[in-house]
Amino acid sequence: MGKVKKVVLAYSGGLDTSVILRWLIETYDCEVIAFVADLGQGEELTPVRAKAKKTGASKVYVENVQDEFVRDFIYPALMANAVYEGTYLLGTSIARPLIAKKQIEVARKEKAEAVSHGSTGKGNDQVRFELTYYSLMPGVRVITPWREWDFQSRTDLVNYAKKHGIATPVTVRKPYSSDRNLMHISFEGGILEDPAAEPPEEMFVLSRSPEKAPNRPTYVEIDFVRGVPVAVDGKKMGPAKLLAHLNRLGGRNGIGRVDMVENRYVGMKSRGVYETPGATILHAGHRAVESITLDREVMHFRDSLVPKFAELIYYGYWYSPEMELLRGMVEKSQENVTGTARLKLYKGNCIVAGRSSPVSLYRTDFATFEKETVFNQRDAEGFIKINALRLKIRAMHTKRKR
Repeated sequence: MGKVKKVVLAYSGGLDTSVILRWLIETYDCEVIAFVADLGQGEELTPVRAKAKKTGASKVYVENVQDEFVRDFIYPALMANAVYEGTYLLGTSIARPLIAKKQIEVARKEKAEAVSHGSTGKGNDQVRFELTYYSLMPGVRVITPWREWDFQSRTDLVNYAKKHGIATPVTVRKPYSSDRNLMHISFEGGILEDPAAEPPEEMFVLSRSPEKAPNRPTYVEIDFVRGVPVAVDGKKMGPAKLLAHLNRLGGRNGIGRVDMVENRYVGMKSRGVYETPGATILHAGHRAVESITLDREVMHFRDSLVPKFAELIYYGYWYSPEMELLRGMVEKSQENVTGTARLKLYKGNCIVAGRSSPVSLYRTDFATFEKETVFNQRDAEGFIKINALRLKIRAMHTKRKR
């Protein structure tokens, strides 16, 4: 396998990375530094430092990157209205390039020649991590235990963990794995591998079921400046605080639950269940403000790029030349997207209740069905005839062929 002196591991404290930490030490006889990105996991982070040290880490870095996560990763995706396969808001996908970036920073600081992660050979995350590693530190060595060791399943990992006294979060009471950050929490595996089975209600963490949500709607107003949310109900907030606040509002009202079967980059289909309350609200609000501030052709052209933008995030190409190009185009499109969206949250629904902007392109005097003096309806006749010309010629040609 080759000699390695020092490895920086992307560590979460879960089953996989805890086993990997110990396995790296035993297999490579090396020093392992655990890196933990605080992305808003909440109480999950409390025991992580002590657990990593107990498992054998020589050092543990725990870095709060919540504001950077929202400002530099979630907001650019929001500005693009990035949604993968029409449903997934990319909460896990968008976090991986940031974790990998910070991991590389630690590797440079500690003069480590290798990095490692806990992604499996079947998943998307291996691609996201490693594309970022190579983009930011081309000569780094990447150790991928799931592609090297003899373990065949997570059951094997549980047995290894028990042998080495490592606590495991996957139990009979929690027969699935989860990944949490400030944007969402995802669930997969275990009992969720049957796509016909409804997820158990007790699984959900961030949201109430719509049935148990309040019987009265909650109204919320979000202010946007150049496509970026800056205030809620008139109160300015930093990126992480704003999203956390909307998570609480949305969660109480059953907003943001998604159950989907998605197409992984490696080729297989996978069932994932997600809770994304705050980001769901932001997407609806952003679209509402865009509807009155964005030029039609700019909007339609940007929307044609949304599937590609989302795909690049999902596949792991955040640090790629094509993503740089797309991000520049999206940022340009947002120059006029300033205004306020008013939303009604009610039993799982996020409904636009109003939108306003000091730079609105909506003109009542043009759009009204009442009497007005700015639009000559007779002009529409020539407009229609010119646009129908190619259709008429095609019809005439078809008729001659019969």
